[in-house]
Amino acid sequence: MDEKNLWQSILDEIFPEVNSASFHAWFHDLKLIKIEDGKVYIQVPMEIHKKILSSNYYDLIDNAFYKVTNQNYEYEFLLKEEIEEILPKPVVEEETYSSNETVFHEESKPLEQNHENISTPSDWDSNLIPSLNFDNYIVGDSNRLAKMAGMLVAEKPGEAQNPLFIYGKSGLGKTHLMHAIGNYIVEHSNKKVLYTTSEMFKDDYINIANITNGNNVQITTDFKRKYRDIDVLIIDDIQYLVGAEKTQQEFFHTFNTLHQANKQIIISSDRSPEDLKLLEERLRSRFTWGLSVDIYPPDFELRCNIIRSKLKNMTISAKIEDGVIEYIANNFQNDVRYIEGALNRLMFYTSMMVPQKIDLNFAMEALGDFGNNNIYKTNSIEGIQNAVAEFYHITVNDLKGKRRNNGVAYPRQIAMYLCRLLTEENLNRIGMEFGGRDHSTVIHACDKISQDLKTNKALEGEIKEIQNKM
Repeated sequence: MDEKNLWQSILDEIFPEVNSASFHAWFHDLKLIKIEDGKVYIQVPMEIHKKILSSNYYDLIDNAFYKVTNQNYEYEFLLKEEIEEILPKPVVEEETYSSNETVFHEESKPLEQNHENISTPSDWDSNLIPSLNFDNYIVGDSNRLAKMAGMLVAEKPGEAQNPLFIYGKSGLGKTHLMHAIGNYIVEHSNKKVLYTTSEMFKDDYINIANITNGNNVQITTDFKRKYRDIDVLIIDDIQYLVGAEKTQQEFFHTFNTLHQANKQIIISSDRSPEDLKLLEERLRSRFTWGLSVDIYPPDFELRCNIIRSKLKNMTISAKIEDGVIEYIANNFQNDVRYIEGALNRLMFYTSMMVPQKIDLNFAMEALGDFGNNNIYKTNSIEGIQNAVAEFYHITVNDLKGKRRNNGVAYPRQIAMYLCRLLTEENLNRIGMEFGGRDHSTVIHACDKISQDLKTNKALEGEIKEIQNKM
């Protein structure tokens, strides 16, 4: 079996073992380079692949090779430029390359193709914030896939995952990630990048419409040049185009123009494309052409890491105890902006009181009622699960587990119903938080409780009591 067919057989073994997003993120762009002296050399597109493949998927790759070849190997993951050191260099004329291949002269600096004449004017304002980059974007399980998708787009804008649609609730780092992608592209290419928000886009369109009434060709042309004569459009909070029908039409044409020219489009929203019901269907359908990734509220460990990262640039970092970090992480669960606000308030209070150390008692005094000590969050799946579990004297693990007796199954349906009623999470997300159940299970639960509420006054009272808890 030649190496090409061998590698395809390996991928065929791996594909059923991971979800499609993980396969595309970590395996789709790998290449088998050679097998020699019991070692398999695999080319990876980015440095992060080395770490992820070695730490998370090494055994999966090893098992796949053993199934296909009945042999065990060692595996080495190499970037393209590293591979050139172990392979004989092909005899080709200098500066002659295949038109379908991206050639790297320096680490992480791909040569641009079909853009030889593009130069970013020195006075061009990309609207990017330089301090928001991949290095200070703290990663955990809740945003790992989103960052990976962002890095893939940053490395090869316009070539794959177009558009990239990032969604999640406010304050979870969507804007930081978008700026990080844009800054990486600007630093490693000559592409013209524009960051904007849907409100800015709408304001520009309305202003031009008011000024020109469609008669001033030059001003209209300037508007189109700003948003279409670029290589990367990053547009934040697309949900605010709801209700602006003419602006939606203009964005539809802008989207088509960029996408047809293989220009990268990056969009963020507070909900998935499927849940943007008030946007035009033709826009929503286009948002799903590429890759959609969601960012969840950070878990406790990630919140602690975010706090530690932010403390590095604050004068109180040397005084603060670990218990205070955990206290803040426990009290600000769903929005990174509230974490920032808590740290700013703590720093201000420290500057006034000048304590020798910042312990838990001092932090509680400083933050006062700024934090919400209630463990229930009305807009949090986790908070709803906690409230329902306590009311019915079961555990959250029971709600997420496989038990089907009525003492667990019915509270589980109530919890799903409340999640659909009180949060803006989509059906797939709710099902995943209840032990990986699919959206049809959530629909059945919501329909069941809705019907029961029409005739069961006791159930209505129970649900009201649970909501009062929250």
